[in-house]
Amino acid sequence: MPQRMTPVEKARRLRKESTPAEKILWSILRDRRLQGFKFRRQQPLGPYVVDFFCAQLRLILELDGESHVGREHEDAARQQWLEQQGIRVLRFWNPDIYDDREAVLESIWQTCTALQGR
Repeated sequence: MPQRMTPVEKARRLRKESTPAEKILWSILRDRRLQGFKFRRQQPLGPYVVDFFCAQLRLILELDGESHVGREHEDAARQQWLEQQGIRVLRFWNPDIYDDREAVLESIWQTCTALQGR
């Protein structure tokens, strides 16, 4: 039976295997390009690995693709655990990055601004 990966090992693998949507969003978030906020990609948090995390704002950005179809229960439990840690989670579907990127960025920007002011 194969050994289960630790969250750190999984994060490393996911960084190497980013989806096209993750690559696009990372090109916008990296190097503090969004309002000066530092985001990390494929960040281990507890038993999970999240797509993008801003520690300063305690904000997670998740991009969901076809692999999440049928996993709604697991995703909801994961999100509940993260929110219990005091972390805000924003979810977007991969096609949103391709088809409505400006709306996604506006939503992220508004959330960052609101969280910065709390």
